[in-house]
Amino acid sequence: MSSNNSVVPEARAALDKFKMEAASEVGVNLKQGYNGDLTSREAGSVGGQMVKKMIKSYEESLK
Repeated sequence: MSSNNSVVPEARAALDKFKMEAASEVGVNLKQGYNGDLTSREAGSVGGQMVKKMIKSYEESLK
């Protein structure tokens, strides 16, 4: 079984939207579908922004 399968298939759209928002915030031009032309730095900045937002959301939920 691939580890890339979603436990909740309906979450795919929400994650894609979240990824697009994070990419826009860091100035990376993502498109729907394949983004193999991104540099490692660009892809990493999108992932890093997503993690920052998730941590911030979690910390706010603790208050």
